[in-house]
Amino acid sequence: MKISKTANVTARRIFRLCQTDGRLDEAKLGNAVRQLAEKKPRDFRGVLFGIKRLVRLEMERRRVTVESASELDQVSRDRIVGGIAVKYGTGLSFEFLTNPELLGGLKIRVGNDVFDGSVKGRLDRLANAF
Repeated sequence: MKISKTANVTARRIFRLCQTDGRLDEAKLGNAVRQLAEKKPRDFRGVLFGIKRLVRLEMERRRVTVESASELDQVSRDRIVGGIAVKYGTGLSFEFLTNPELLGGLKIRVGNDVFDGSVKGRLDRLANAF
């Protein structure tokens, strides 16, 4: 759905108002969406669509996927969680996956940032260099 420029600006403004200390406050967001649905201002569907998009992007930004060639023990997981929390802050959701194709090492995705320290990634970079 394509939304108007004013609906997009309004959605961003409402989204910013629903944040507390740089984090999305679900209670404020729910209240804002409820008020929009009740009052139905001009282009409220576009505003709601814009807010939905911003919330989805925020959720993706706070999601961490850690891939390893073999299952990680709890000490390694805690070290990874601690290291990423120092750089990106708290409130992240972690998902640990095993991917035997990596051969070794880790591949960590935090939102749009990807840190590829896997053997497969290194071999691919070496192959591309030739």
